[in-house]
Amino acid sequence: MYIQRHLAPTLAKALRQFPAVLLTGPRQAGKTTFLLHEMGSRFDYVSLDDPLERQFALSDPNGFLDRFADKPVILDEIQYAPDLLPYLKIRIDKNRKLYGKWLLTGSQQFHLMKNVSESLAGRVGILELLPFTVDEPGAGTTSLEEAIWNGSYPEPALAPDKRDLWLRSYIQTYIERDVRQLQNIHDLRTFELFINMAAARHGQVFNTAELSRECGVSLPTIKAWGGVLGASYLGYLLQPWFKNYGKRLSKTPKFYFLDPALPCFFTRQPDAPSALAGAMGGALFEGLIVSEAVKVFASLGRKADIFYWRSHDGLEVDLIIQAGAKLYPVEIKLTATPTVKHLEPLDRFRNIAGNDAAETGLLVCRVTKETPLPSRNKALPWQEFAGWLRALLQ
Repeated sequence: MYIQRHLAPTLAKALRQFPAVLLTGPRQAGKTTFLLHEMGSRFDYVSLDDPLERQFALSDPNGFLDRFADKPVILDEIQYAPDLLPYLKIRIDKNRKLYGKWLLTGSQQFHLMKNVSESLAGRVGILELLPFTVDEPGAGTTSLEEAIWNGSYPEPALAPDKRDLWLRSYIQTYIERDVRQLQNIHDLRTFELFINMAAARHGQVFNTAELSRECGVSLPTIKAWGGVLGASYLGYLLQPWFKNYGKRLSKTPKFYFLDPALPCFFTRQPDAPSALAGAMGGALFEGLIVSEAVKVFASLGRKADIFYWRSHDGLEVDLIIQAGAKLYPVEIKLTATPTVKHLEPLDRFRNIAGNDAAETGLLVCRVTKETPLPSRNKALPWQEFAGWLRALLQ
C-alpha cells in the first residue's frame, strides 16, 4: 500500500525548475518508494547501493551516464559514488535548460551535502523527505498513544507488530554504519551512552557541559556528536527566539528526537499508555508536535523557521513559528481541559513581540475540536496541527 506524500507537488515543481534534484532524508523514510511511485514510469532507475552499478559508475563515469541519454534517471544512494558528481556537472552545463533530467537520492547528510555543494551548486534543487506527518492519509496513526509509540517511519507505523525489532535493528545499523561514515567515532559504546543520555533529556535544553561530564568526553566532542544526530536526521536542535539574530546563535537550543518512538525506545518505556502517562509524557507530546512542524516545512521545500521562547522569569512558549512577517506562538500541552494558566505564555509573548506577533495564540492539546479561548487564543486538536500549519505556509 502506497501512502500519498505531501512532498509530491513540491518535487514536481522542483523538477520543472532545476536540471537536477536531490532528495535526501533519513534511512527508511520511504525515499525510493516515493520516487518510484511518483516518477518510476517516466524515469530510469539505478541504485548505487548495488556493487556492480557502483563499480561501473566509479570506473567509467561517462559510460555509465551515457546509458541515460534520452531518458531522465533516478540515481539512488548517490553518496556511494560521489566521484560521479563532477561528470554530472559537465553534462548539466552543456544544457542548463534541460530541467528534471537527474533525480538523485542520498541519506548521509554531512559528506553528501559537501560533495553536492562543491559540484552542483546552482544546478540542483534540494528536498528532504522525512517520515510521515499524522495527516498523510493512511499513515497508520489513529490515536496519540500510537503516534508516540509506533512513531512515523513507514514500516513500524504501518506494521506496528514489527515495531520493537525494527527500532532495535534501525538503531544498531545507525550506530554501526551511519555514525562511522558521518564522523570517525572510535568509541561507539560511549556514543551509544550519549544517545541514551540525550533521550533522557528529550524536550529539554541541550546542556553540553552536563552531557560532557556524564559521558566522560570533551565539550567539543559532545557538540560534534549533537551535530551528528542532526545531520543524520535522528535529532533536531530547536533554537531560542530573540529579535537579535546573533543571540539566537549564541544561546542554548532545546533537543528533540525527530521521531517519538526513538526516545520511548532509548528510555525503555514499557508500553504506549505508560509512556504517555509517565514523567516523559509531556516531553514526548511536545516533541511530536515540534517534529510535525519540521516535517511540514520540509514537505514544502523550506527550512523550518521555528524557535522556542523563554522569558527572564522562566515563562516559556514551546514553539514560535515564523510565517511571512508574523510570529505565531504555540503552546503544546498534554491536556484535554485548557485553562487560563495555559494561555499566560502566549499572552506574554504577544505583548513583548508587539506588531511582529500574530493576533491569535495557539494551544495544541487533546481537545476534540477547535475551541476559542480568552484573549484571542484558541485550542487546536493535535491531529489538526500539521494541516493548520500547512495552510498557514501555503
